[in-house]
Amino acid sequence: MTMKSAAKWTAALVVFATTAGTASALDPTALRIIPPADIKWNPGTLGDTAALYGDSRKDGDLYVQLIKWHPNQSSRPHSHPHDRYITVLQGTFWVNTGAKYDKAGMTPVKPGSWVFHPANQIHYDGTREDGALIQVVGIGPGTSVDREEK
Repeated sequence: MTMKSAAKWTAALVVFATTAGTASALDPTALRIIPPADIKWNPGTLGDTAALYGDSRKDGDLYVQLIKWHPNQSSRPHSHPHDRYITVLQGTFWVNTGAKYDKAGMTPVKPGSWVFHPANQIHYDGTREDGALIQVVGIGPGTSVDREEK
């Protein structure tokens, strides 16, 4: 390596070392970040919810929400009027299909897995002792229709 090329590498390393770790201000019209401490959670019976985007109550509105399922909770057989796309983030999410509730027949879904709930199809979900954190993406309204056969 020549003295000239060594000087160029040294200069490049100095620029890198002095700029690494410095962040420029982000344009909020191009990118938004919500740190965990700023996510607003709403308490619920089966779990707490946080709206990240859109409004699940509005017809035709795309929404993204987090649901922190409480331990040992389960919904009953139901359906939704629109498709829903679920990513399991933490814990184990338990699922089953059909109008007859069968907790023993539920299938465990581990973190990193993706679950698809097609519109108007009967299913139910829940947790065991570890609870679960899931992300739900759908089109509003994100309502449920009771479909359980007693």
